[in-house]
Amino acid sequence: MVNQERLSIKQLSTLAGVSVRTLHFYDQIGLLIPQRVRENNYRFYTRESLLKLQQILFYREMEFSLEQIAAILNQPNFDLVEALEKHREALIGKAKRLNTLLETVDNTISNLKGQKDMTQTQYFKGFSDEQQAEYEKEAAQKWDPDLVHESNRRWKNLSQTEKDALMKRGESIMLAIRDAMPKGPASAEAQKGIADWKDQINFFYDCSDEMLLGLGKMYMEDPRFKATYDRIDPKLAEFKYEAIKVYCAARGVTE
Repeated sequence: MVNQERLSIKQLSTLAGVSVRTLHFYDQIGLLIPQRVRENNYRFYTRESLLKLQQILFYREMEFSLEQIAAILNQPNFDLVEALEKHREALIGKAKRLNTLLETVDNTISNLKGQKDMTQTQYFKGFSDEQQAEYEKEAAQKWDPDLVHESNRRWKNLSQTEKDALMKRGESIMLAIRDAMPKGPASAEAQKGIADWKDQINFFYDCSDEMLLGLGKMYMEDPRFKATYDRIDPKLAEFKYEAIKVYCAARGVTE
């Protein structure tokens, strides 16, 4: 158990691996406020501070915003043990997913070296339908939060068989766009791939050409999205974006 002794901001910084500047910022925004000695205004942290900082770091690891973390930790009925149990479940799930992704990376390397065959579905092993749906929701959120709710509604109304079929179609579209790379982004094959991809997105929410262009740019620039494409071909994200620009320009939409 952590000792009850007072810790200075520098000591806590060293202990938790968090910069002094970050701790000052957390103090300023009211997320982690140290106690103070009234006589000299000396700031110090206690065991309660350590536990709260641990929660902040757990939620940051799960990519919660500071505003979201503050809202969670400031709930009157916040239960630390319950929160830790949920963190544990989430971390176990993340570890399993990362192990699966590592296996997929190894298999893809072996495949590219001619040492191992892979089915189309195996290229996407580790990228669950839930994870891909979360990425799409995040993208939709940038334009209209209502799109996220509509996407959720449509997805939840599907049976597991329908979900599997939809994800398999998405994989096929991705591979078709990859196969069109030697023919160029303006080729009929590439443009058909983009049209099919837009049709796929339209199942979840109505995707305008402006949104399609923004999605293409996001998928190329965001490392999480780009990682999906890099596993198939390191140039696929860039090629897809170029093909999207051709597709949208033909409809009068440009950057």
